[in-house]
Amino acid sequence: MAELKKLAKSKERKNGVERPLLREVAYERLKSAIQVGELQPGEPLSELRLSELLQISRTPVREALQLLVQEGLVKNMPNRAMTVAAPSMQEVLNVLHIRTLIDPEIARLVAESATKETLDILHQSVQGLEEASRNEDRVGWSKADTLYHETLSNACPNFLLGQLGLQMRNRTHLVATDVQTTPARLEACTLEHQEVVDAIARRDATAAQEAMRNHVHHLRESFFKRLTHG
Repeated sequence: MAELKKLAKSKERKNGVERPLLREVAYERLKSAIQVGELQPGEPLSELRLSELLQISRTPVREALQLLVQEGLVKNMPNRAMTVAAPSMQEVLNVLHIRTLIDPEIARLVAESATKETLDILHQSVQGLEEASRNEDRVGWSKADTLYHETLSNACPNFLLGQLGLQMRNRTHLVATDVQTTPARLEACTLEHQEVVDAIARRDATAAQEAMRNHVHHLRESFFKRLTHG
């Protein structure tokens, strides 16, 4: 589990307190491992095993898992081990419905206020998507997609709206990159991301909003096809 073993060795001390830093390290490593598919939906998450992999105590691991429960990436079932969340079909459809409502508004707001730094990162993320799509690299595509959505979220002037959009995306992130997703869909999805960024770069808020609405529509349509042919 390479992603989980990339733990930074240095520890920052402030007034003798280390736990918040370790919790954040555990949180970021576990979240990344889930997002790239290293930890699969339904996989049990043992505090002891994760603690050994991360080389830190169980308490910050437990705290990190609780944060991931709040974000919907981990499920905590009574009297059972925590597991990587495996959303039901209805849960995915519910999240996609929410995304049709809020993602276009996030894109509109970012188009009105994006800084050069934000635009540079968005262009960088799209380049990563294009390269990963050409190489059929699903892990690389997922990482670039995460950068793209985190950048949009952080750039949204309405902080709460941006965070909600990111949380909804995280709940369904594997829908775009799992084994049922064809290379053609990854390529199309990359182009949809490019259209949003192009509109933001032009400061065309209406076009950015429409391009994002089109993207979520196609994402939802793709999932419906899985239900029909699965």
